[in-house]
Amino acid sequence: MAPLSRSVLAAGQNALYRLQTPSQISPSDFFDDANEIRQMFARLINEPNSNRVALIPSVSYGMSVVAHNISLRPSQNVVVVSEQFPSNVYTWKRLCHKTEAELRTVIPPNDATDRAAAWNASIIDAIDEETGLVAIPELHWTDGTRFNVEQIGAQARACGATFVIDGTQSIGASPFDIQRVRPDALVCAGYKWLTGPYAVGVAYFGTAFDKGIPLEENWITRRDSENFSGLIEYRDEYQPNAIRYDVGERSNFVLLPMLKAALTQVLKWSPAGIQDYCRTLTQKALLEFGELGCEIQTATSRCHHLFGIHMPREIDLADLSAELAEQDVSVSLRGTAVRVAPYLYNRPEDLDALVIAIRNVLSRSKNGLSSA
Repeated sequence: MAPLSRSVLAAGQNALYRLQTPSQISPSDFFDDANEIRQMFARLINEPNSNRVALIPSVSYGMSVVAHNISLRPSQNVVVVSEQFPSNVYTWKRLCHKTEAELRTVIPPNDATDRAAAWNASIIDAIDEETGLVAIPELHWTDGTRFNVEQIGAQARACGATFVIDGTQSIGASPFDIQRVRPDALVCAGYKWLTGPYAVGVAYFGTAFDKGIPLEENWITRRDSENFSGLIEYRDEYQPNAIRYDVGERSNFVLLPMLKAALTQVLKWSPAGIQDYCRTLTQKALLEFGELGCEIQTATSRCHHLFGIHMPREIDLADLSAELAEQDVSVSLRGTAVRVAPYLYNRPEDLDALVIAIRNVLSRSKNGLSSA
């Protein structure tokens, strides 16, 4: 979870104070922040039509929208990758159980020289004429493995499969061009690299979903809902494109101002600028990790804001966890990998502390000692 920037925190505080006097909220406030967020997210992913952006509470909600609007036959399959975040798995498990389709999980080849390249090749091989859906992240949440979404998307389209990306681990911190990747849907939680609050997110839905049925029947997603005096003149038509998929009570008067402030800041910093900073920040430490016997994927197989350090076999992970706490280093242990997620608030000394922690634990492991 990203720490809230000063501007996001201030937006949330101001929003709470405003709710002390709800008479200050006008009809346009139900729409304005939502529309600005659509425009900013569309700009972030290079989508010219902001109506293709829906406001959602979570990744699982966005994936459920997709599942609600596609059909699978028992002979078909759904392709996912192993150990990806559950929000992009459980929906497809249920869909496959319901339709008797096959859930095809692609595991990484452990003996490959280039793990990411081999994994990408295996994913492409798994997509065939009976594939109905491909649902993957752009970056794997455990170690930052980068999936070639352009090539995978091209294979999905060639086979007539719906292509869905969970962009939570990458969008906002790494450049993304929807025109090049061309997914049918791109779903993002707001609390990570979009640097917003929890329980709000955004999703892009392409033309395949323009006439779909939403999970909820909200008043605000119907045509002409801006006309408050005419709300009891019930309309069958939805608002255009992806707006029909907005979550109920989407005009959250606290979360939306915070997300708007977050996107404003991310666009100012720019994903390219964030990548450049993280590249410079981690260069020295990456060399030192290699000298300690750790394995890290090549720069083309990962991004600079999220990567995994695979530990030498002799390292004591319990000892490492204790040492990291001692050094006041906040990273995630995922199997034999340490997941590192640097950002603009980090400084070189933060990476130095991580190097020291790993070096200390390796030294104790070689000498048969532990921090206990």
